[in-house]
Amino acid sequence: MAFMCATGKHRKPGRVKRTTAQAAGVAALTTTGVIGTLAASPALAAERPAEQTGLTPVLAASDDVAEHIDAQASAQQRAAERKAAQEAAAKAAAERVKQAREAKARAAREAERKRLNTFVAPIAHSYVSTGYEASSSLWSSGSHTGIDFHAASGTPVHAVGVGTVVSTGWGGAYGNQIVIRMADGTYTQYGHLSSIGVTVGQAVTAGQRIGLSGATGNVTGPHLHFEARTSPDYGSDIDPVAYLREHGVDV
Repeated sequence: MAFMCATGKHRKPGRVKRTTAQAAGVAALTTTGVIGTLAASPALAAERPAEQTGLTPVLAASDDVAEHIDAQASAQQRAAERKAAQEAAAKAAAERVKQAREAKARAAREAERKRLNTFVAPIAHSYVSTGYEASSSLWSSGSHTGIDFHAASGTPVHAVGVGTVVSTGWGGAYGNQIVIRMADGTYTQYGHLSSIGVTVGQAVTAGQRIGLSGATGNVTGPHLHFEARTSPDYGSDIDPVAYLREHGVDV
């Protein structure tokens, strides 16, 4: 025997029907403006604070980060500029020091060059009384190996230039003598001295007093015998007038 399910109010609607009905109800509420009214209600709106949307906090955080980055970048830029200025100042100071040292070195070199190339006459305010290679029986070689400067006994005798004393004392026919090795490698000799004022190994400068003129050795009267030589020994003489003139001394 078959049973039939009677239709009537006791039968539950199906799931599809319930869903459809709910959708229809929502649509109806929307149509009537109920949802819109509820959304517009201050009380209900208060239940959805702005921070729940997640938009405002994100924007505020982004602004704070941007400002922090800008401030950090500005600080780094200022620090870089300060460092660049300090490096430029240090470089300029170093350049000034370098230039000052170079100028000082140039001045020192020029002063030394001038010192080495400064020459004077061995007797101040005098003249040559006997010339180079003059002939006479007074000299063993038959000719004069130097020049004689007119000078009374006790007249100061000066080194003609920068050099080092290599010989002092008795020199036979030259009497008391001094031989100096000059800075350029040549030698000068000062003879017939009455007094010697330097010692072997002593450095001398142009114009420095080294002794006093006299009449010691083979002489006929007081004077200074002066020679220019290529070595400290007798027989290596060169023209003393030309030698002095080459060094700026006109006699």
